[in-house]
Amino acid sequence: MKYAILDLETTGHSADDEIIQIGVVFVSHELAILDTYSSFVKPAIIIPSFITGLTGITNDTVKDAPPLHEVLKELLPLLEDTVLVAHNVGFDASFLNQALERCGYLPLNGRRLDTMDLLRILFPSITTYQLGAVADLFGISHERQHQADSDAMATAEIFIRSVQKLRSLPLLTLQRLSALIDTTKDLHWFLRLIEQELEQTTVLESAEYDYYRQFALKAREWSEEQPPRGEGGNEGPAITMTFQEYLDSIKSAMMDKFAAYEEREPQNMMFDEVYKALSNDSHLLIEAGTGTGKSLGYLIPALYHGVQSGSKVVVSTHTINLQEQIRGRDVPLLEEVLPFPFRAAIFKGRGNYLCMRKFESKVNTLDFATPNDDGVTASQMIVWLGETETGDQEELNFGSRGADFWQSVASDADSCLNRACPWFKRCYYHRAKHESNIADVCITNHSLLFTDVQSEHRLLPAYSHLVIDEAHHVEETASKHLGFNVNYYSFINTSMHLFKDSRSGMLLNLRYRLQQEDDERVNAWIETIDALLIPKLQNMKEYWDNLFEQLFGLIGTSGEGPGDNGAAVLRLQGSEPPEGWDDIASCEENVHTALSMWLKDCEKLASDIKERIDDHGVQAALTDLNGELRNFARIKDELRILAKMEQPDFVYWLEASPVMRHRSLHFYAAPIQVSRQLQTYFFDAKDSVIMTSATLTVQKSFQYVMEQLGLEGYEVQNRLQTVQLPSPFQYRQQALVIVPRDFPPYKGAFPDSSYLERLARSIHDVAVETGGKMLVLFTSYRMLRAVYELLKDPLEASGIQVLGQGIDSSNRTKLTRRFLQQAESVLLGTSSFWEGVDIPGEALTCLAIVRLPFQPPNHPVAEAKAELLQRKKQNPFMKLSIPQAVIRFKQGFGRLVRTAHDKGIVIIYDTRVIEAYYGKHFLYSLPGPKMETMFTAQIVPRIREWLIPENEGSYEEGGDRDEKRENIGSSR
Repeated sequence: MKYAILDLETTGHSADDEIIQIGVVFVSHELAILDTYSSFVKPAIIIPSFITGLTGITNDTVKDAPPLHEVLKELLPLLEDTVLVAHNVGFDASFLNQALERCGYLPLNGRRLDTMDLLRILFPSITTYQLGAVADLFGISHERQHQADSDAMATAEIFIRSVQKLRSLPLLTLQRLSALIDTTKDLHWFLRLIEQELEQTTVLESAEYDYYRQFALKAREWSEEQPPRGEGGNEGPAITMTFQEYLDSIKSAMMDKFAAYEEREPQNMMFDEVYKALSNDSHLLIEAGTGTGKSLGYLIPALYHGVQSGSKVVVSTHTINLQEQIRGRDVPLLEEVLPFPFRAAIFKGRGNYLCMRKFESKVNTLDFATPNDDGVTASQMIVWLGETETGDQEELNFGSRGADFWQSVASDADSCLNRACPWFKRCYYHRAKHESNIADVCITNHSLLFTDVQSEHRLLPAYSHLVIDEAHHVEETASKHLGFNVNYYSFINTSMHLFKDSRSGMLLNLRYRLQQEDDERVNAWIETIDALLIPKLQNMKEYWDNLFEQLFGLIGTSGEGPGDNGAAVLRLQGSEPPEGWDDIASCEENVHTALSMWLKDCEKLASDIKERIDDHGVQAALTDLNGELRNFARIKDELRILAKMEQPDFVYWLEASPVMRHRSLHFYAAPIQVSRQLQTYFFDAKDSVIMTSATLTVQKSFQYVMEQLGLEGYEVQNRLQTVQLPSPFQYRQQALVIVPRDFPPYKGAFPDSSYLERLARSIHDVAVETGGKMLVLFTSYRMLRAVYELLKDPLEASGIQVLGQGIDSSNRTKLTRRFLQQAESVLLGTSSFWEGVDIPGEALTCLAIVRLPFQPPNHPVAEAKAELLQRKKQNPFMKLSIPQAVIRFKQGFGRLVRTAHDKGIVIIYDTRVIEAYYGKHFLYSLPGPKMETMFTAQIVPRIREWLIPENEGSYEEGGDRDEKRENIGSSR
């Protein structure tokens, strides 16, 4: 058997486009490369410039190439009796067949394999399937990307790696895979072929895996996990060395490991301050800028204190990404350099872990031999089970297609059988919980931190010392978790889990299980499901739709325009409900009553079945059903709380997109202030809470964050220390802030066309000067889109790619990766790009901030907080709006300088920073960059001068420098 690995370069993707290059690599079934074929093809049409830019193939390249019919005449005999393989084989095969048809040949109808499918199943943790990125990941040489001969060879190497991986799998895993893929697909044929080969050669399964209930698993029983220091666990041998001796030992080990290791004074200060707070049972607010080494700055003293005192330290981060960074980067390093063994555990929300009981049930009972994507997703997870020790979905790259499948097999408290589950000792969630209980430090996230509070501390291990990283997000996360949110899909998604269509859903799964039972009540139970529960469920959807259509109608008549993100917002007040609220209350009563009665019917049925049927499959189906019933009950109760609007210290509002209308509607309630709850749950209850972030101060003061978090008064009790660490970077030499003082302001909701054109022209000129390498931060999607349209063609004509958030992709990680892969790029971002984006080195030379990041003042929570401050005779703008915007502004500024070697420019197009009385709050909160104002026309020459390496010249053109630009602030 022979495989023909094919790649085509074409003038485009439409039916009118033509092939301009063909590359084929022939590979034997034994995975030897047998031969290659490649040829340029002379097309009958002109090659578009964007194709030339992508491939490097010009019209001159192909002017002497043979025409298509000659190339096909050579190629077709070579393709005879081969299996066609390509990276996205659907495109290449169909394009080739179109070409064959045009030239009078019959189409190729042989077997086809797609390396993208193989990668997805066999390498479930890789984050991209883009050919160049995969080749780089695998260490495959691929210097001429988007040229057919090079792409075909890279695809052949990927195919060989994939088949090698397939042949290395346990036979049991391979048998599972072939059973899950649609039998009409060529992929099924190929998997069966390899499976049959292994059946003839496999004598014993590898001891590398744990075989249980027909699955090959990497993870063993979690009961085998032992504490880090023998039987005593966290009460293991006392540390005899002092804290300073401990630090000296670590620094010595770091110097041995890293030749270029240098101590950072800010990090040394952080070691001391964190240890002092933990030892003295006091709270600490510590601002530590980029480059401090913040994660190690708190982990090193936390581990010493935890092991020495036998007390657990919990570390909470804002994002799962930072949890993963700590797991993948910091913990392995500390395991090498700490002078004693320790255990650090990562613990996430339950929905991040796979429930093996659900997964087993799903793959054993559902019919995957259908043309949907679930079979591929399940196959991907079957392979992953032989690789994962955590069962954490973060390790999987589902893409959007696998999200629904994951929801159906994720762990959840409502359907958990705990110790009665046959998978309990191999349960990934209970393993993570067990590991966090025996660990010295448990690393969690803010979301789980507050979920633990809501669940009366039943999730996280008992702790009295807490470190909160990215602490500027604590108030927002607390508000979200201590409030309520019911949206249109809260009900719809739950009902779809119960009954999706005539083939799927928990009620049908239960019905299918009951049909296998020999019990006199079976027919009655099935009749109840068919004639009562399913029809009533569908009727309730009509009540739900009616309620949300009426709620959306309120937004439609409120007169409030859509916000910058396209969402319309309407604040509600229980004391003055809007006109028509009586009708909405009546609709909510219909939903409440119908759902209550339906839940009673379901619970009665489940109770009857549970008492009479002992079968494990039926019991498991009932457990899953009960989980969704509890979910429905929560939705019903939370909707009632929202509709009543009776809590005076809460703010209520509706939010929806004019495009998706009632289907996008969210009904929110959030506490106006969370300071009292934070005091109750953390500052009064815990011995020590350490809060750190790169942005906690406004004009060098912690006052704002102390007020928002409820920390006022703790300083008087000597229970709170505040520390702002000096920056490890030389910002005056590394960062230049430019404010174009002649740049026009704009007023109103949206700027006029002349402002947008001027902004786009300035960004264009800067981007051409810097060769891209530019991040532009907006506060409005609408404005981002407008500038994108003005920039895209002019910059692409200069060879610079424009990437827009929400246009080219909504995924921040994908956009950042594309920005890094092509140096000549300008990235336009909003919202999530103001923080958490790490683009070190020369990849980012210029950061542009279009507007100061003030929150919309009419957002319901901001409005309610402003009203509260006004009642206290305080100025909401100065006490709330300015500090919030300054912290966001500092986060945005922090995208530029990420290492001691970075150098670049920040352009602030919002002249309020130098003209408004509050502008100094923004500029003086920055960590000491060089700051200058100048005319817009002077920006490009100044950038050119700033980026010249030292001693290579200076900018003197145009007379006295002081006439051209002015430093901002005498101290700077």
